[in-house]
Amino acid sequence: MSDPPATTAIKRGEVWWVNLDPTRGSEIRKTRPAVVLTANALNRARRTVIVVPLSTGPLARPPIVVATPSAGAESVAVCDQVRAIDKSRLTKREGCLAVPDLRAIEDGVRTVLDL
Repeated sequence: MSDPPATTAIKRGEVWWVNLDPTRGSEIRKTRPAVVLTANALNRARRTVIVVPLSTGPLARPPIVVATPSAGAESVAVCDQVRAIDKSRLTKREGCLAVPDLRAIEDGVRTVLDL
């Protein structure tokens, strides 16, 4: 898997395949889809992005694990696994979340971080 080209625009709300390995302990691992949460201005200026990994394993338990049907029927965002990653971990753009799904993730991250 190759890095996204330097000219590739990475946008808030997009779903990208992300190589999360290596990890430790209970961190979500392997290559999986994740939602970009970083503001577009920062996505253009920085070498890192903030993502929330998606999974099909756990059942939705809002607001920490939220359903994201626009990313797939059984897809959930695991909001307590939010993390900053280097853009070199992004491997392929998958699509974009529907606005209600992105808002649910934002609410989950606010809860996790007590914002």
